[in-house]
Amino acid sequence: MRRLTLCVLSVIFACTTNLNAQNNYGGQYTRSFHDIMTTVGNRWNVRFKYNVDTVGLRLPYADFRVRPYSLEETLTNICKYFDFNWWKQNDGLYKIKPYEYPRRHTDEGARMLDYLRGLYSNRQQFEVRRDSVRLQVRRLLGIDDYKRCLVHARPVLGKVLVRDGYTTQNICIETLPGEHLFGTIYTPHPDKATQRRWRAANGTGKYALIICPDGHFAGGRYRKDEQLRLATFARMGAVCVDFDLYGWGQSEEEYGKDSHRTDRAHVIQALNAEVLLDYMWNNRKDIDHNRIGVNGGSGGGTHTVLLTVLDDRIKAAAPTVNLASHFDGGCPCESGKPIQLAGGGTCNAELISFFAPRPLQIVSDGGDWTASVPTLEYPFLQYVYGFYGARDKVENVHLPGERHDYGPNKRQANYDFFVRVFGLDKSLCDESKVTVVAPEVLQSRIAIHKVTLK
Repeated sequence: MRRLTLCVLSVIFACTTNLNAQNNYGGQYTRSFHDIMTTVGNRWNVRFKYNVDTVGLRLPYADFRVRPYSLEETLTNICKYFDFNWWKQNDGLYKIKPYEYPRRHTDEGARMLDYLRGLYSNRQQFEVRRDSVRLQVRRLLGIDDYKRCLVHARPVLGKVLVRDGYTTQNICIETLPGEHLFGTIYTPHPDKATQRRWRAANGTGKYALIICPDGHFAGGRYRKDEQLRLATFARMGAVCVDFDLYGWGQSEEEYGKDSHRTDRAHVIQALNAEVLLDYMWNNRKDIDHNRIGVNGGSGGGTHTVLLTVLDDRIKAAAPTVNLASHFDGGCPCESGKPIQLAGGGTCNAELISFFAPRPLQIVSDGGDWTASVPTLEYPFLQYVYGFYGARDKVENVHLPGERHDYGPNKRQANYDFFVRVFGLDKSLCDESKVTVVAPEVLQSRIAIHKVTLK
């Protein structure tokens, strides 16, 4: 019995010694990351999904980081020690990810917009801020250094293919020495009666132009929904042009598949949009210079915002499923260059506000980061447009039951927008008339040589 008692005492002493070593001031009240997250999960009845390596991690003062009144403040206190961040997936699941500088929580976006509102209370103050930030964006992006090196070569134009109410023609332009952009021009091809009607309506017979930066949807610019959108715009009376993302499509053959996830992609994609706009502006006599638009979704929406900052020729814009004050874009092609540091700190909502008072439509949905648009970004844009007495010029089409895509309802919202602002022919809005072709049909037939960048 005595031996058993001694044994029990020895175990208690050993456990107490170990506990004191782990949970006292000298030991910094350290616990393993796994243990504290298990405690937190049980306390709030939630699960965690990890996109980080947590093996062997230990957290000092672990229990002191718990806030009994707030799960999310608790997670912030735990994650920041390891440079992690948390993201709510639903009421019962949180994802733990590495810190991402372009991505913030919605409440941080709200605080940013409150801060920005405090910088200007009238049109004059706003325009001083606008002009300063736009100059800094150009400098931080570095686009003017690239523009000084442009080749100004003659484009290689493919065969014009006639479809039902529109044509397609591939275009390849050497931009920098040995480097190219690859795109396709969709042009209206109306019958004679329609042509006469359009000429009577606008007096010139010229077409609107919509530049369409691409996003990261599977299939790139060759995917079905992009062909449907650009061809339908063309059928209604707008010339549309899209182009490969840097390192995607034919551009991948030139730069390699890893090139896209570099900060150079941020500059080159912006440069390519400007080069295409310059070409269409200077060489297409059928373009109405007073009706120049830009429209893109997801990452293409980010570059829609950027093009409005860089080029005053844009008269109407429709960034789709991308705008947020708390997310700059998760790819280096959207946020590789530190343009959000301009003006001491900005965000895409402020950058697109510089477009005021020209017509602007934001398409958002309930299934991605744009869920905040109706309550955060849109009221901020109305505030800015109010300086010009032009609140009616900024619109938000919010689709709460939809997710991140460029589906039929989002396309229809943008068809309707450009019908209103550019006078396109809504009677010809019929996607069933569009011929969806294989990717190679929309590619230029030129010899491509691998580019080696220093």
